[in-house]
Amino acid sequence: MILHKKLGRWLPLGGHIELDEDPEIAAIREAREESGLDIELIDERPPTTELGTRALIAPRFLDIHRISDTHEHIGMIYFARVKGGTTTLATEEHDDIRWCDLTDLEALQPPLTKAVWWYARQALSEGSQF
Repeated sequence: MILHKKLGRWLPLGGHIELDEDPEIAAIREAREESGLDIELIDERPPTTELGTRALIAPRFLDIHRISDTHEHIGMIYFARVKGGTTTLATEEHDDIRWCDLTDLEALQPPLTKAVWWYARQALSEGSQF
């Protein structure tokens, strides 16, 4: 979890997709930029890649959340495992970075939003399967 400087709340790693990226590449890049960690996304890639088509790993969940009266984000929630790197705080964007178990999540201040709480619990419960 990261404590986002601008928003003042705990969030999972994340960010925006650049114009030359697909969602997978963006998720991997953002994780590296925000945490120093190299990750691999968890899920099955459909066997549909062929000339002119590349199958993507689907997000585990999707949501839409309002940023302002004129701005909404579509969230693509991926689960991932760490392949390497060292956990590093991105000081320009975050005030803190932490690995959390269920007890840690419950103690975070400010408290998690309902959506972040639910996704984090799902990640913890499903993570044991990988």
